[in-house]
Amino acid sequence: MGPLRDASDEPQVLTEINTTPLIDVMLVLLIMLIVTIPIQLHSVDLAMPSGQTPPADKPVVIRVEIDRQGTVWWDAQALAGPAELQARLQEAAARPVQPELHLRPDRQARYEVVAAVLAASQRAGVTRIGILGAEQFAQ
Repeated sequence: MGPLRDASDEPQVLTEINTTPLIDVMLVLLIMLIVTIPIQLHSVDLAMPSGQTPPADKPVVIRVEIDRQGTVWWDAQALAGPAELQARLQEAAARPVQPELHLRPDRQARYEVVAAVLAASQRAGVTRIGILGAEQFAQ
């Protein structure tokens, strides 16, 4: 073979870039970025009450019961109607320390009567209401 060379004898020219070192550098930079980012603390500022704790006296409990016929009882006294209930609820809401209202409807009481008592207590501004007697509905 003389001055003419075969094309297969020539070294091949690399047309692709070797990306392995670039990936290594990017991973090192990513790890350094993760390490150097300050840790963010997710906290919520709460305005806690300060001063003296309220007295540990038991609050006054008013029992409001609703029987099967829809009669509303206020501490074992039958009320004449919605006007008397509203007046008593407003008087209870106006006290310096609001009493707890324990509402106990009978299982056979109509929902409308119970909802009317709850709505009346909301209109009067009574905020401490508990509904008792859920065990009678469990079967």
